Amino acid sequence: MADLTGKVGWVTGAGSGIGASAAEKLAGAGMTVVLSGRRREPLEDVAARIRGNGGTAEVEPLDVTDKDAVADVGARIMERFGRIDLLVNCAGMNIPNRSWEAVTLDGWDSVVEANLNGAFYCCQAVLPTMRAQKDGLIINVSSWAGVHPSKLTGPAYSAAKHGMVAMNECLNMEEGRHGIRACALCPGEVNTPILEKRPVPPAQEDRERMLQEQDLGDTVLFLARMPARVCVNTLVISPTWNRAYVE
Repeated sequence: MADLTGKVGWVTGAGSGIGASAAEKLAGAGMTVVLSGRRREPLEDVAARIRGNGGTAEVEPLDVTDKDAVADVGARIMERFGRIDLLVNCAGMNIPNRSWEAVTLDGWDSVVEANLNGAFYCCQAVLPTMRAQKDGLIINVSSWAGVHPSKLTGPAYSAAKHGMVAMNECLNMEEGRHGIRACALCPGEVNTPILEKRPVPPAQEDRERMLQEQDLGDTVLFLARMPARVCVNTLVISPTWNRAYVE
């Protein structure tokens, strides 16, 4: 497995959930992590945990739907460290009113902008550096809904996450010759704060049977430690008790 010591990773959506767990796991393996998200306070909390365990973390608050701000953060990372080895596109959201009869035009736009456009902006920000390095890994955190359309997640989220999977494969098609690899990570239900945005949040008993944040953190670390010759194009991971199968 690859040694991550001294490498630099940028994690969006790092203030909670999958992003926070991924950042902590990567830092624990020796990677310097840059944490981005819309709110500074939770990012500082994650950074403090990382530093308390001997890791290195910096905070860059960011709304990934702001293309100019994304470019600025990418430039600052390069200026500060001179390299970007890993991008984890974990920023994302959904809305309570998500069905066809409930979703609004603004609601649709907000989901697509955060889940698809924001990931694209971040990819664009790191690709020039990764091309120059002839090396780099991008992990696009999609969803089970990115490979299996779901009424539960709604049309906007399903469409955005399918778009992320397609975007991810286009990266591999065009950028593999530059030594750049991309993985669309597609988890089933994960017990994270985004569950509170559902029209009917799941019961605690159901949450305990879902994938947990640390499971996805371990998965991101596994992908990051694969040798540069290995590209995991798409990884679908689900809870053993998969409600898509049992309901």
